[in-house]
Amino acid sequence: MAVVGKGLAGKLASAFINNKLTGILVIVSFFLGFVAIMTTPKQEDPDIVVPMIDVIVRYPGASPEVVEKKVVEPIEHQLWQIKDIEYLYSAAGDGWGIVTARFYVGTDPAKALVNLNAKLMEGIDKVPDGVKLPPLIMSKSIDDVPILTLTLWGKNYTSYDIYRIAATLEEELTKIKGVSSVFVVGGQKRQITVYLDPQKLSAYHINPFQVIQILKQANYGGNSGFFVKDNRVITVQTGRFIKDKRDVENIVVAVYNGKPIFLKDIAKVVDGPGEITHYVLFGTGPAHDEKGIKENIKGELPAVTIAVAKKKGTNAVDVAEKVLQRIEAMKGTLIPSDLHVTVTRNYGETAKEKFDELLKHLFIATFSVVLLIAVALGWREAIVVGITVPVILALTLFFSKLYGFTLNRVTLFALIFSIGVLVDAAIVVIENIHRWMSMGKVTPREAIILATDEVGNPNILATATIVAALIPMAFVGGLMGPYMRPIPINASTAIALSALIAFTITPWAAYLLLKNVQIHEEYNIRKTFFWKLYTAIVVPLITSKVKKWTFYGLILGLMGFSIWMLFAKLVVVKMLPYDNKSEINIVIDMPEGTSLEETARVAKTITEQVIRKENIVTDYQIYVGTAAPFDFNGLVRHYYLRQYPWQAEIHVNLINKEKRSISSHEFAKRLREKIHPLAKELGVKNLQVVENPPGPPVLSPIVAEVYGNDYQTALNVAWKVREIFEKAPSVTDTAIYADVDRQKYRIVVDEQKAKLSGFTKRQIWAVVAMALYGYEVTTLRTPDFEKVNLIVKFPEGKRSGIDRLLNTKIVSPLGKEVPLREIVKVEKVPAEKTIYRKNMRRVVYVCGDVAGKYEAPFYSILDIRDKILSIPNPYGKIEEYWYNLPPAGYKGIAVKWDGEMHITIRVFKDLGIAFAGAVFLIWVLILAWFKDYRIPGIIMAPIPLTLVGIIPGHWLMDKVMGNVFFTATSMIGFIALAGIIIRNSILLVDFAEQRLREGVPLHVAVVESGVVRTRPVLLTAAALIVGAFVIIFDPIFNGLAVSLIFGTIGSTTLTLVLIPVMYYYSRLKTFQRQPGFVVPKPEEVKKDLLAD
Repeated sequence: MAVVGKGLAGKLASAFINNKLTGILVIVSFFLGFVAIMTTPKQEDPDIVVPMIDVIVRYPGASPEVVEKKVVEPIEHQLWQIKDIEYLYSAAGDGWGIVTARFYVGTDPAKALVNLNAKLMEGIDKVPDGVKLPPLIMSKSIDDVPILTLTLWGKNYTSYDIYRIAATLEEELTKIKGVSSVFVVGGQKRQITVYLDPQKLSAYHINPFQVIQILKQANYGGNSGFFVKDNRVITVQTGRFIKDKRDVENIVVAVYNGKPIFLKDIAKVVDGPGEITHYVLFGTGPAHDEKGIKENIKGELPAVTIAVAKKKGTNAVDVAEKVLQRIEAMKGTLIPSDLHVTVTRNYGETAKEKFDELLKHLFIATFSVVLLIAVALGWREAIVVGITVPVILALTLFFSKLYGFTLNRVTLFALIFSIGVLVDAAIVVIENIHRWMSMGKVTPREAIILATDEVGNPNILATATIVAALIPMAFVGGLMGPYMRPIPINASTAIALSALIAFTITPWAAYLLLKNVQIHEEYNIRKTFFWKLYTAIVVPLITSKVKKWTFYGLILGLMGFSIWMLFAKLVVVKMLPYDNKSEINIVIDMPEGTSLEETARVAKTITEQVIRKENIVTDYQIYVGTAAPFDFNGLVRHYYLRQYPWQAEIHVNLINKEKRSISSHEFAKRLREKIHPLAKELGVKNLQVVENPPGPPVLSPIVAEVYGNDYQTALNVAWKVREIFEKAPSVTDTAIYADVDRQKYRIVVDEQKAKLSGFTKRQIWAVVAMALYGYEVTTLRTPDFEKVNLIVKFPEGKRSGIDRLLNTKIVSPLGKEVPLREIVKVEKVPAEKTIYRKNMRRVVYVCGDVAGKYEAPFYSILDIRDKILSIPNPYGKIEEYWYNLPPAGYKGIAVKWDGEMHITIRVFKDLGIAFAGAVFLIWVLILAWFKDYRIPGIIMAPIPLTLVGIIPGHWLMDKVMGNVFFTATSMIGFIALAGIIIRNSILLVDFAEQRLREGVPLHVAVVESGVVRTRPVLLTAAALIVGAFVIIFDPIFNGLAVSLIFGTIGSTTLTLVLIPVMYYYSRLKTFQRQPGFVVPKPEEVKKDLLAD
C-alpha cells in the first residue's frame, strides 16, 4: 500500500511525486515567466499615480493681495471640497494667481480632472470683473515626464535655424507608436514682426491702436453660405486670411490725401525670429569623447532640446529605442549632416541598464544559493533547488504582471530579496528528505513523502508568518507607498508560491534525482558533530539558573547597546541613501528683476569656471528664461513654470558610473564647495545643486515652512531663518520663496486729459504694451506645424527707458498728435511681492540641503531648531510642528518642518504601524496553530534579536563602504526578518512538540530539536545571506541587504540557543503542575544527554 502523508504537504507530495503532469507544469511555469518578461513594460522606477493640476488665472492690474482675496481664496474654497485632494499649493502675484491641487496617491487622473473642473464651474459666478476666463488648467502626472531628450546644436546654426528643424522633427516623432507627447525647448520661433515708425505714424496721423484693429480685421474670413446653380451647391467664402509677409505689408491701414497708406509705408515688416526671450545653450566637458561627442566646443553654442514622453503602460526601453532609430533614419534628410543630435537624457537606456544589472544579480543570487546547497547537501539536492527557484521566480513575474506592476528596479529587487527566503521551504524539505533517506528505514518514495509531511505544517505556518510580516508594508501611504508596494506584494507572492512548490515540485524533482541514492551507514544522532557542539552549549543553560539568567542578561545587554548606537549617532537614520546617477542639475535664481542677459552671463561664468574643468563631465545645457525638460523631481517642484528672465538651470551630464571613481553625490558635494563662493560673488539669490532623489521627490531635503497671519512678520522671520540656514555647517543650498525688494513704474492715466484727447484707458495700455514688449495681434493661417504670430511693436531704441517711452507720440482719434507724457503720469513704487499659500494658509518656504558629517535632515534640523524657535518676533515664542500644519486661523508665528523630514516621519510611522500589525498577525497565527499562550512569546523572541545584528551591521558597513545609513529599506529588512527568522523558531518548537508527543523526555526533545534543525536553520540563514549579498553594493537597497545579512547572523546565532532554553523552562513549568511529575536533577540531565 502506497504511503500517503497525514497533512496537506504529505498529500500534495503523494499526488505530485510521480505525476506525469508535474513536468508539464514546470515547463508551463517557465513559459509564463518568459511571457511576463517579454510583455511587461520596463522602466527605471515604479509608476506613481499622483495627479497634480494647476489652475492659472490672470487678473491684469490686480495686486497680489487682491488676487489672493478675489481669485485664489475662492478657488481654494471650491477645490478643498474635493475629498481626493491632499494638498493645495497657491501663489498670488502681480496680476496672476495659481492654485495647484495635489491629489492623494492612486487617484484616477481622469476622475481628478473631471471633479476639479466641475467644482471650478460651480463657483464661476463668483469671479470678479476683469479676471480672464476661462482659467488655464494644466494637468500633470508622471507620464508627462520626458523619458528622452535630444539636444540639437551646430556651429553653423542659429537658434532660429535649429528651432525650424526641431519643429519638423517634433511632428515626425509624435507619429511613433508609444509616444505620448513631444515638445521643444528653446530656439526662436518664426513670427511676423511689425516695427512701427513713430515719425511716419505722426506724419500720416495714424494711431498705433488703429493699426492693431485693422490687422485683426484683416485676418478674418470664413464660409458665408452657399447658393445652388445648375443643380450644384456653390460655397461662398468671404474674407482672406493673412499667410505671409507680403500679405501683411500690403494691408491698407489708412487713406491720406486720397491715397491708400499701406502698412509697409509706416512700418518695417520682418518675417523671421522674434526678439530673444530665453536662451538654450550647449557646451561640452573634458569627457565629451566618452559620450561620442567628437567636437570640443569652446564656450557654448545655441541649442534646442526636443523632449519625448511615453504613453502610460508602454515600455520605456522600446519607446526610446524607436525614437532614436527614427532620428538616425532622418539624418541627412530632415536633419542636416552638420547638425549634431546629442542624447542628453535617456531613461529608456538607464532602465535597460538597471534591468540587465538586476537580472544579472538575480542569476548570481540563484546560482549562489544552488551552489550553497551543493556544498552542504550534494549536487543532486542542489539541482532540485535549481529547478524550484526558477519556477517560483517565473510564476512570481507572471503574477507581478497581473498585478499591474512594471519591470523596474523595485520589482526586481523584491525578487532578489526573495531569493534567500523563497528557497527556505525547499531547503527545509530537501534537507529533511536527505535526512530521512540517510536513515534508510523506508523506500526513497516513502522517505520523500514522509519527510515532506513532517516539515509541512511548520513550513505552512512559517510561510504564513512571513507573508503576515510583509503584507502590512503594502499599506504605507503617501508618495513612498508605490515605491515600496512591489516589495511586499511580489515577495509575498514568491514566498507563498515557494511553499506550494516545495510540497509539489520539490518532491517530484527529489524522487527523479535521489531515488537511486545508496545509504552507506545507519544514522545515529548522538554521534553527530552537531550533537556534541549543541549539548556543550545548551546543557549548562538548562541545568543552571545562574547561567540561564547570565545568558538572558547578555542578550539584553547586546540589544541595549545596539539601540544606544542609534542615539549616539554611530548609525545615522535617513529616509533613503544617495543614488549614483549620471546627471546633476544646478538651479539658479537671481534677484527678481534681473535681466535675461545678466542671468545668462552668471550661468556661463559658472560653467566656465567650474563645470568645464570637471574631468567627468561629458556635456551640459544651460536654460535661461525657460524651463528645462522636467524630470519627476522637477514635476513635483514645478520646475516647468520657471519662465522668468532671472531663472536659469544648468543640466550637467557625467560619464557612466562604471567609469567614475566618485559617485554623483560626491561630485555634487564637490560642486557645492566650488560654486557657492562664486555664486555669492555673482549676486545669486538662490543656488541649488539638485541630485535626482532615490525615492519620492520633495521641495527640498530640509524645508522650514513659516506660517503667520501677519505675512510681513512671517517674511521677516523667514529671512532670519535663512540666515540661520546659511550659517549652519550642516545645511547647504539655502533658498527662500520670497521676492527681494525692488522698484517698478506705475503709469497712471490722467482720465480727464485722456478723454479730451479721445483716448480710452485700454488704448493707452495697448500703446504702452506695444512700446515695451510688443502686442500679439493675431495668428497667421500657415500650413506650417509651428504657430506663427503677428506682433506689433516699436523699435528697440524706443523701448530703452521710461523717458523715451513717455516721449512716444500717438495720434488721437481726433487727429491730434499727443506725447504720452501729456496724458499719463509715472509713479515709482515698490513692486508687490508674491504671496504663497499651502492648504489655505499663508506660508513662506525656506529650503536647504543636508551637509556635514551626518547628511540627514533630522540631524541638520536638530542643529538649528533651537535658534530658529528663538527668533524674536511680536508674537513671542515660535510654535513648532513636525507632522500637521498649524490650525486654521492660527495667531502667531509657527514653523512646520517639511521636505524629506516629513516623508521620513510619515514613512517610519507607517512602517512602525506595519510592524505592529505584522507582530500581531504573527502572534495570532502562532497562537491559533499551537493553542498555547506561552508558545507565541517563545517563538517571537528572536524578532528583537535581529537588532543585535542589524544596527552594529550598519555601523560596520558604513566604516567599510561609507554612506551606509539606517534607511526605510533597512526598516523593510527588519520587518521582513520578523517573519523570516520565526521560521527557525517554529522548526525548533514544532520538532520538540513532536518528540514530546512520542514520549521523549523534555530535555532530550529540546536538544534533539536543536541538533536536528540546526542544519536546515543554518542553511536557510546562509541562503538568505547569500541572496542578499548581491545587493549590498546597491546605493539604494544596501540598507535592506545589511539588515537581512547581519540581522540573520545575529538572530540565528542566538535563536538556536535561546529558543530551546526558553521552551525548556516554559514547558518545565507546565509539567511541574502535573501530578506525579518529577523534575530531573541536573546530574541526570547531563548524564542522559552527554552519554554516547
